[in-house]
Formats: sequence, C-alpha cells, structure tokens
Amino acid sequence: MTHQIPVNPHATPEAAALLRYLCQTAGTKIIAGQHTQTNPMEEVAYLKEVTGRTPKLCGFELLSYSPNLPDDTASEPCLTEIRENRGTVDTALRWAKETNGIVTLSFHWFSPIGGKDKSFYAENTDFDAKQILHPGTPERAAFFHDLDAIAVQLKRFQAENIPVLWRPFHESDGTWFWWGAKGPVVAKELYLLMYDYYTNRHALNNLLWVWNGQSSSFLVDSSQYDIASLDLYVEKEETYGSRYEQYVALRNMVSSGKLLAISECSNLPDMNAMFRDNAVWSFFGLWYAPYLGEYTSNDALLSVYHSEGALVRGDYQP
Repeated sequence: MTHQIPVNPHATPEAAALLRYLCQTAGTKIIAGQHTQTNPMEEVAYLKEVTGRTPKLCGFELLSYSPNLPDDTASEPCLTEIRENRGTVDTALRWAKETNGIVTLSFHWFSPIGGKDKSFYAENTDFDAKQILHPGTPERAAFFHDLDAIAVQLKRFQAENIPVLWRPFHESDGTWFWWGAKGPVVAKELYLLMYDYYTNRHALNNLLWVWNGQSSSFLVDSSQYDIASLDLYVEKEETYGSRYEQYVALRNMVSSGKLLAISECSNLPDMNAMFRDNAVWSFFGLWYAPYLGEYTSNDALLSVYHSEGALVRGDYQP
C-alpha cells in the first residue's frame, strides 16, 4: 500500500512508525484484534488456551474514567461495568510494554452533565450535544472539562512512547449514543472539536485517529483521520464472510489511500474469503462476550489464529 503519513504533522516517531507498519502489512496481512472487558483480560487468556496464540491488537475501554459517573443508586449492571473497568489504562500500558502489541482505545462516555445509569446511551440522558457548539453554554464547558480529564490518561501513553489507535465517538451514525443522537452536523463538529483540542491544545501526538462514523453523512475531513473503520455485527447463525460489500462501500466513501478496518465485529471474519474477495481489512477487533464464545466456535478461532494471513502477537513489528 502507498505510504501514509499521520494527519497530525507533529505525530510522535512511534505513531508514525505504527502507521508505516499498518501500511506495510495492508493488503497482505490482517492484524488479529480482540477487545477486552475487564482488567484480568479473560478474553486473551481464552484465546491462548484455545489457540496457543494471542492477538497482536487489543482494545481497552475508558468508560470508568468519565468524570460524571452515576452514584451508587445506578443499576447493578452499570455499577459492575464501572468497577470492572477501573484501572484499564494501567492494564493497557502494562500489556503494551510486555508484548509490543497495538493498543486501541474506545470510550463509552457517560454524558458530561446529568443522565442516569449508563448515560452514554441517549435514552438515559437529556444532555443536548447540540449545545456544545454554542460558546458559553454549560454543555460546552462540561464537554471540554471531560476532554481534559481523558487527556490526562492519554498522556500516560505518550509519556511511555506508546502510540494509540484512538477511536472517539464510535458509531456516531446511530441514535443510541448521545454524541450521535443530534445527527451528522453535530456529530462531525464534536469530532473536529476534539481533534483540534487534543492535537493543538494538549499536543497528544501519539494518537492515530480512527474515524468510526459509519456513514458518508458523518464523514469528517480527511485531514482529521488516519484510519476509517466500521463496526460490523451479524446474527449468531449468519456466516460472517469477508464483508466485501461493506469494504467496497467504505473504500469508495473515504479518501483514497486511507487504511480500512473492522473496529468491532460479532464473529471472526473468514480469512480465506477476505483474501479471495480482495477485501483485506487492515485489522479486526472481535468484541467481548458473548461474541467471543457464543458467536465464535473454537474451530473458527483456530482457523483464524493459525492462518498464514493473520498477524498475531509475536509476529514482526518494527
């Protein structure tokens, strides 16, 4: 693939090297990725037990770092999710240093003001993201307050010279998260506000920016993202295949030369089908339980993790 340089002109050497690696492997190899739900990283242990191998890319969640977390009157599933996600930055830092693996971060952002229970869901908050666009509003102040708090955590990776695939405002084309509930104009502006603030104010130069808007109407300018990705879920009984149609649609949607990835998936892609169909995604990230387990057979795990086309932990990375 043609060499691609980070959209951030001040990207760290490590971030630039990671993007070069992704470009070098694009079209010939697919990086195996796995999202983790809790600090023990049971998903990675399960993959090791079944396949003898572990992923080269791991996804970690920042939801417990939201400044506006609910109090202890929230539902038990919500409180459990917060408890089990505390300290994920420590886990991600340790894993990256021990394995030289690739870190990707997601952020189920509890609404900066108000809300109840899992307030990253629009149905659980009356937080109006449109108000962030208006100077002087409480919503805008809270938005940047939370950005500052998360920047503290992202800077911990920069201090350790660890690049991060940063995927903010994921699935913004849907109405289920507060950042997408007000439509594409607002969603795109939120992304651009964060990009500018993190790049120019906080100098977070270790981030490679992953756009996950999923629809052309939510597409931001090509100067603000390095990788375009889709979250692709199918029914448990449905064969995942190569996701060729979605690959072509995304390729036609985004700027020429951008890397394409499956940032979340419910089933493991068919490695043979991806190469057969010339839908060779840069990487995939299997979501955690029940998708790892109920949706994926051990035979499928073995097939992918022992495929010649898959890059797993231990495979060469400059």
